[in-house]
Amino acid sequence: MLPDPRLRPVLIGSDIYRRSTYGPKHPLAIPRVSTTLDLIEAMGWLPEGGWVPAPMATPEQLARFHHADYIAALMRAEATQQADPEDKARFHIGAHGNPVYREVFSRPATSAGGCMLAARLTEAGGVVHCPGGGTHHGRPDRASGFCYLNDPVLGLLAWLDQGLDNILYIDIDAHHGDGVEDAFHDDPRVFTLSVHECERWPFTGKATDRAGGHARNLPVPAGFNDSEMLWLLHQAILPIVRHLRPQAIMLQCGADALEEDPLSRLGLSNNAHWGVVRALMGEAPRLIVLGGGGYNPWSVGRCWAGIWAVLNGHEVPERVTPEAERVLRGLTWHRAAGRNPPEHWFTTLRDAPRPGVVRAEVQRVAAAAMQDLPLPPAQAAGRLQRIAAQG
Repeated sequence: MLPDPRLRPVLIGSDIYRRSTYGPKHPLAIPRVSTTLDLIEAMGWLPEGGWVPAPMATPEQLARFHHADYIAALMRAEATQQADPEDKARFHIGAHGNPVYREVFSRPATSAGGCMLAARLTEAGGVVHCPGGGTHHGRPDRASGFCYLNDPVLGLLAWLDQGLDNILYIDIDAHHGDGVEDAFHDDPRVFTLSVHECERWPFTGKATDRAGGHARNLPVPAGFNDSEMLWLLHQAILPIVRHLRPQAIMLQCGADALEEDPLSRLGLSNNAHWGVVRALMGEAPRLIVLGGGGYNPWSVGRCWAGIWAVLNGHEVPERVTPEAERVLRGLTWHRAAGRNPPEHWFTTLRDAPRPGVVRAEVQRVAAAAMQDLPLPPAQAAGRLQRIAAQG
């Protein structure tokens, strides 16, 4: 029997991440979900019965969003461990940073299965943490930005299939959540909000991009600090949440916005991520928290394990347990920063706070996001009914 996320948060994981890598030279050569699960267990935070295994989504389930010929091409690439020139050109498999690797279909299908399971578990309410999810760049017919399938979209569609009509997707990855925003461009039932580094790949998500009115983008400058995230949280994110009063919130918590990450120029500590998670708890009957980007194994694992602590009300101690320290000391990272890691990467989960000045650029982004917010779907429908009755 599956656990009830209304009674306590549910953790979804899979061992497929433990043995899977995009290749030794790829940014996703590092262990992330497995490190997170190991740290949670080593800290004594694993729920009774452990984490719930994510099922592998079937091709039929994936076809709820992805094209059948693209799904077939992914399965073919996994079976043959290669992509022919046509598949590379058409589907971006084995090209544009999306390598063919051993589980090129199975791993993203497991992430998708985990997100869809999270949506099913929260049908009646509750909280689920699915760190294997968050591949927000995936397109219906091609891979993009290391993302082969778009598991957030599939999870959101599962909520819509349950009859929900007022869903909020929030993305705090360093990269714009373009695949999710575009998927729901014409669907007012899903409002997307993305905080991301401006002038960074995929070079979308300008403050003026609003996807028909039910999206907001908050592009932030390099060096974006904890104080600035707190400003956005209280001047834009929470006001939008309370304006929309969503039935469900999905939060993508990519850890590449942390200062130690090699693929962004942002300057957050993991306290900022934990603060967003804490603030959103209780703001909707349903909450799913996903992983996402993150390319430093220590910063990702420490951040996502701490998210689980926040969701459960666990106090993060000043020093990790000896078991957790062994997990952290057992990590390797073949980049310059990984050759001589600072000691606190081994002994703590919580970063030192990184406060700073709230720059005018960040204040302008927050103010722009609050302009001309749409009515929540129920209010909009009621308004249309009143207009029709008066006509």
